[in-house]
Amino acid sequence: MSAISETAFAKVNLALHVRGRLPDGRHRLETLFAFCEDGDELEFEPADDISLDIQGVDPAEIGGDNLVLRAAYALRAATGTQQGAAIRLTKRLPIAAGVGGGSADAAAALRALVRLWSVDPALVGDIAPKLGADVPACLLSMTCRGDGAGDVVSVVQEPDLAGTPILLVNPAVRLSTGDVFAHWDGNDCGPLGDWRLGRNDLQAPALQLVPQISEVLAWLHSRPGGNFVRMSGSGATCFGLFDDAASRDRAAAAVPSGWWHLATRLR
Repeated sequence: MSAISETAFAKVNLALHVRGRLPDGRHRLETLFAFCEDGDELEFEPADDISLDIQGVDPAEIGGDNLVLRAAYALRAATGTQQGAAIRLTKRLPIAAGVGGGSADAAAALRALVRLWSVDPALVGDIAPKLGADVPACLLSMTCRGDGAGDVVSVVQEPDLAGTPILLVNPAVRLSTGDVFAHWDGNDCGPLGDWRLGRNDLQAPALQLVPQISEVLAWLHSRPGGNFVRMSGSGATCFGLFDDAASRDRAAAAVPSGWWHLATRLR
């Protein structure tokens, strides 16, 4: 097979309720995932072994334990194939930003390598949750609800979301998911129902660690044509949904210098 490409679609949590602890110690979540049309880009070519070339960021910033490589080796072990792949990852999403960058990259690798190696796609369902709690949702990359630790996913029909203009904004500050969860106050504020009336229970602890998030949220709230603003995941990326693409694009053009942003649409 010739080279193939796959997009690692950016993830947003339209709502994220932390309900308590699971028996294994992880946090019990109720969340609604949605995915953008854009994200990191990956290319795959047949090769004798597995290799990864990272563009757009210093590879040292990602670290040696890269989820793309872990996904590739796990799939090869599960299938017993002797095939390899030369993988090129072009980073467009910031690292440690609450938009599923690493998880989306791993999910994209699984989707692509199933095609490249012509192996049973059913195997990725067992591999995905072992790579990270967000990977099963990123594997689907469609609007879905996450329960358990976020890794028990079910597709949700939200037809009005598809095509919605969205602007992602990050104050160029990395934020450790583990640190944010460690600062959660432990209070269960209730189940997830209508996502627009819901919450992101990680926003308050994230603000303790990165106060600049409040500036991003306030800035998004002030944009004409915006109709919904929230922080995604464990932060520090926030997002605004807009009435139309023109309003979103005007907001994107006005993003303060030094902040990362991505103007796109929901899938």
